[in-house]
Amino acid sequence: MKIRESGENYLEVMLVLSQEKGYIRSVDIAKKLSFSKPSVSRAVSILKRLGYILIDDEGMIFLTSDGRKIAEKIYERHCFLIKCFKFLGVSEKNAQEDACKIEHVMSEETFEKLREHFNKLF
Repeated sequence: MKIRESGENYLEVMLVLSQEKGYIRSVDIAKKLSFSKPSVSRAVSILKRLGYILIDDEGMIFLTSDGRKIAEKIYERHCFLIKCFKFLGVSEKNAQEDACKIEHVMSEETFEKLREHFNKLF
């Protein structure tokens, strides 16, 4: 089953939280995304059902290998696109916002070609 953009966003945030804090909790996801706890709870249960995360008895969330692969792919695109946009002179705010939109819809081919091109410039 293909994961939706919102699911990719949740996985990406979970990856970032695990790197920043060393753990992932629903309350931290809600805070980071400025979402309500019930919204996060629903998304977390869907991601768990799809096999992208595990939740222990204390409520700590862990990315499965499939969840981590998706999160790392989206996060790599996110960081790379921000770097490209800033290189072009785009403001930090717009670079962040545009990267968040584009990272989910860009084909693998387009991303690879952008990476090939911009890696020559960086």
